[in-house]
Amino acid sequence: MIGMNEAAPTSTYTQEVRAVAAKLRGHPGPIVVLSHENPDGDALGSVLGLTRALRALGKTVIAPMDVPRYLRFLPEAGEISPPLTEWPQGALAAVLDVDNNDPARVAGADLETFSGEVVNVDHHGTNARRAAALVVDPGRPATAMMVADVVDALGVPWSEAIATPLMLGLTTDTGSFRFGSVTPETFEVAARLRAHGARLGWLNDQLGQHPRAYYLLLREVLGTLEFLYGGRVVLARVDGAMLERSGATWEDVESYVSLLRGAEGAVLAVMVKDFGDRVKLSLRSRGNVSAQNIAVALGGGGHVPAAGASLSLPYPEVRARLEEAVAAELARAEAEQAGA
Repeated sequence: MIGMNEAAPTSTYTQEVRAVAAKLRGHPGPIVVLSHENPDGDALGSVLGLTRALRALGKTVIAPMDVPRYLRFLPEAGEISPPLTEWPQGALAAVLDVDNNDPARVAGADLETFSGEVVNVDHHGTNARRAAALVVDPGRPATAMMVADVVDALGVPWSEAIATPLMLGLTTDTGSFRFGSVTPETFEVAARLRAHGARLGWLNDQLGQHPRAYYLLLREVLGTLEFLYGGRVVLARVDGAMLERSGATWEDVESYVSLLRGAEGAVLAVMVKDFGDRVKLSLRSRGNVSAQNIAVALGGGGHVPAAGASLSLPYPEVRARLEEAVAAELARAEAEQAGA
């Protein structure tokens, strides 16, 4: 079997993976596996994959998460628990797909009240890299890739039940292997997971299904569509009134930004969730335009091609700040391209 980075067994990455696995394997008490707010496929897939692997070792594992409707096909009954109101005694926290030093973004339990040790597996470039054991690699397009290596290091026998959620994380965070972040190793990990029984076709079929309200809401959202900067930026907005009219939920909005990104000539897509007293922005970019730079300027974060930010301000104020950040990033990208 092809294992993790066998060509360089003493690399820093391999050492970090082994350190995370050793911390998890050696912990005698409960392990609480967490990810970020508004979990996506990589968050759920990474949490489920590691949870199932640790339970196969006989560990007591708690995985608190509010699973969005479109991903509820994957967890078995009882696998995922509601958010914790207090930490179990002697717990170790395993934080996946989010920086444990950003407790406001970690969901499922309050990290600010936690006094135990934390292990962190993440692929965000803004990660502060402070944990008892961690593996952080922004060069890997999905945290699930690193969790697969941790599973190998744990020595757990592979099964379809472990491989399938990790394949979910891999496919969703790579856009079904369409994004430029995909590397040769991405396909190697996908091949490993497929060989272990990952149900790729079933995952894609489940992910491709949407409720009627999704389409009714989409009709309203497209009515807000704006093409800015000569079509280089495409923006749409959704608010609570649209949800009420269509019978949809905020979860139904999650995939719309990727649809906007498909507009010909667009280098940046912005999906605005207007909650009234606050606004959440989902950003997707291509080429040398960085969604991450825009998000960071607005107090958020993420990856270069996919990022987001939440602002506790009404939309008109957010719109002004957004336009300033977008203009600055487009100017930077143009200057970079001119100097190339």
